Amino acid sequence: MAQDRMKVILGHLGRPSQPCVDPWSVSGSLGVGIDKGGFQFTLDNPYLTHAQRAFYEENGFLVIPDLVPHDKIDKWRIRFLDLVEGRVSKGGMTKMKDVALKDLEGVPAERVVNKIQDFVWDEVLSEHCQLPQILDYVECFTGPNIMAMHTMLINKPPDPGTRTSRHPLHQDLHYFPFRPANRIVCAWTAMEKVDTNNGCLFVLPGSHKGVLEQHDYPEWENGVNKMYHGVRGYDDVPKTMLCMEKGDTVFFHPILLHGSGDNRTQHFRKAISCHYAASDCEYIDVKGTTQENIALEVEELVMKRGVAVDYQDLWKIRSRLVRGREITL
Repeated sequence: MAQDRMKVILGHLGRPSQPCVDPWSVSGSLGVGIDKGGFQFTLDNPYLTHAQRAFYEENGFLVIPDLVPHDKIDKWRIRFLDLVEGRVSKGGMTKMKDVALKDLEGVPAERVVNKIQDFVWDEVLSEHCQLPQILDYVECFTGPNIMAMHTMLINKPPDPGTRTSRHPLHQDLHYFPFRPANRIVCAWTAMEKVDTNNGCLFVLPGSHKGVLEQHDYPEWENGVNKMYHGVRGYDDVPKTMLCMEKGDTVFFHPILLHGSGDNRTQHFRKAISCHYAASDCEYIDVKGTTQENIALEVEELVMKRGVAVDYQDLWKIRSRLVRGREITL
């Protein structure tokens, strides 16, 4: 069973469940278990230390503290508010709404919109996916030719009592029709302090060494937000909470199992992220695979807007070269 496999992995790592950890504070001691020259998930580069590479190899994630300037984050926050409140056009971006609030009247837009996707061409928000200090680290995972494939500004509002602000445990590769997985990485930046109270990320260290699992909508009593697919069978598995400060950025593998809790505060919890891939990755056909359900759902959503496009072509539209040269993506 999936849960039994994960217990084996966690037992190997020796990482008990903790309420909140600072991953970068212990990364220097986790160089064991990696043969010299045997790195699989990172590439030779001048930015990651041997200990940092070993930590990522073993755990599938790495937090770099205070990587993104706070004035940039404040600028992106204002842009988000301008977009959700209609002061500027969203263009080709997508506004996602909380399932528990989307049909209510008189609710502030910031409370309803929980995510803006596909800002890769927005003149302001796209600054995040092009920041040189982020791309320097991304290159450690993808190599020198980098495509920004998937962009999101995630706004976790105060939970309305339905727990719909949480995100089920999932693997990001479920959404991506391109490979190989080891040349894909996410850069997720905290736009304010995130902790267990406002729904920080939680991860299953070492799960990136596994396989892409079946994803479906969780059977939650009050419903689940659109496209929040999840992996079942891991409810009782210990998870590591990633408490982060404003400007901290976590880089993680697309097979790493992760999710986030509900926001139990009266304040918003924002983060901005981009998934990157080496430009020599290849598109795959997801028909007949565990990914077919998300592909059909996305194509149906786009069709409602009067556009007929297949899943691969949609990803070509929503991606952008950010360093080096285009090859196959």
